Amino acid sequence: MVVGSKELAPTELDTFENDRLIDELKKAKEELFNLRFQSATGQLESHGRLRAVKRDIARIYTVIRERELGIRATPAPAEVPVKGAKKAAAKKSDDTTDVVESETTEENK
Repeated sequence: MVVGSKELAPTELDTFENDRLIDELKKAKEELFNLRFQSATGQLESHGRLRAVKRDIARIYTVIRERELGIRATPAPAEVPVKGAKKAAAKKSDDTTDVVESETTEENK
């Protein structure tokens, strides 16, 4: 995603977690600083870019504030399975079925 683009809509920002929003905010502020520096030195070719980046910063601040107030829902964090945990969970479930099978065979005797 590029800061200052039309792709940065509030609906897309809803899908970002708070950490990612803060990262995007930092990127946008850095870009705004660079654009202002280019403007002061006369190197800026696209003055509309300044306006777009400022609007993106405002959008990000709005989403963060709405989440603080409870107006906008925070997305649930996606759980990433750990490689070793998946195998351990499968092994654990196999062990429990063995115990259940042995208990039922002992009861039948």
